[in-house]
Amino acid sequence: MRDDGPTLVRQVTRNAWLVLFACAGFVVLGHFLRQLDIVVNPLAWSSAEIISALLCITIAANVLVRYYGTGNRVSLLLGLTFSITGLIHLGAIFEFYHDFANRSEQFRIPLSWMVGQTLLGLLFLTAYAIDKSLPWPREPRGNILAVLATIVATSCLITIVYLIFPSKPPINPNSAVPRVWDLLPAVIFLAAAFVLNRAGDGDRLAFDAVLVAVAGLNAAAHLMSSQSARLLDAPAAGAELINTISYMVLLGATLLDNTHLFHQVRILAISDSLTGLANYRRLIDVLQNELERSGRTNRAFSILLMDLDGLKLINDKHGHLTGSRALCRVAGILRLNCRSIDTAARYGGDFLCFRQDDGKFVAAIARSCALWRRRICHRPAGNKGSRRPAGGRAHSELFGGG
Repeated sequence: MRDDGPTLVRQVTRNAWLVLFACAGFVVLGHFLRQLDIVVNPLAWSSAEIISALLCITIAANVLVRYYGTGNRVSLLLGLTFSITGLIHLGAIFEFYHDFANRSEQFRIPLSWMVGQTLLGLLFLTAYAIDKSLPWPREPRGNILAVLATIVATSCLITIVYLIFPSKPPINPNSAVPRVWDLLPAVIFLAAAFVLNRAGDGDRLAFDAVLVAVAGLNAAAHLMSSQSARLLDAPAAGAELINTISYMVLLGATLLDNTHLFHQVRILAISDSLTGLANYRRLIDVLQNELERSGRTNRAFSILLMDLDGLKLINDKHGHLTGSRALCRVAGILRLNCRSIDTAARYGGDFLCFRQDDGKFVAAIARSCALWRRRICHRPAGNKGSRRPAGGRAHSELFGGG
């Protein structure tokens, strides 16, 4: 325990030096690109803005799906911020062509770039604080409207602050740092990366895990663009490329989260919440498929129904929690003794174990009953078997004739 303090100090110092060297590296890279005197095609720049806008809007749409599945307001706040940022990217195209046509405006930082990136950086920095401090409605739609109102109000305030100045932030081509104003969003994103790294917990999903990387990439983009001497030069193009890559990384993480979420929903939809066995819905689907298959191939299959005797006595004497544990114990034994082609399910208050067979279902039932009687309890469990095709043509006839 005594070494925890010095170890933590060394780790923080090492990380600080790594961040410092990374920032210096992007500034040096931007300075090197500045010397190349390359001018990017305006159509390519417009295409990059459109791609960034579409990525931002797609992120927002996927985050809405994630929010309805998890209720995470931080992801909702940041996701809807990307929707506003996407609209700003689309508006930046018109500002870009206006500035490109006017030669004097080519030496000023686009206002849309500063507003959109400052908005994104500030909400990255304050997302967790906003989530904890503001009162939130209970309904999801109310939360969405509250988040949108917060984002729109913040973007309006940032725009007003920039419009207070008589002209757009200038670019000084002969200065060591031509675009000094780009250092402001860079500092905000670096602080956001630090806050997000500290605020994260151990069970973060992919979206939460990559937020630090996204904030770092945006900080790198602004550090590189601080070396841009005019519109469409190499440092500005590199910054735009890094910015787009950060959106792609976040979109990929959001898609991974939604895939994981859909898988969880599917498992929950076909599983019993107490025992983890297949539920009634899954059981009926499996039985119907086997009935149809047996009707085509005339191949029999067997079903074993098991009733846990004395469960009511357990509940009355020891409580329902103990009864639930008894059910879970039986469920675990069923899973251990079922093959991969079998389906163990909870059918109401009873367990039902479905297993495929080649017509020798009577012997299979006898062996299964003897095994489970020994492993579950000393008292024999009630059971009955049913066979298809003789049992019926639908699951209701199968149970009724069993």
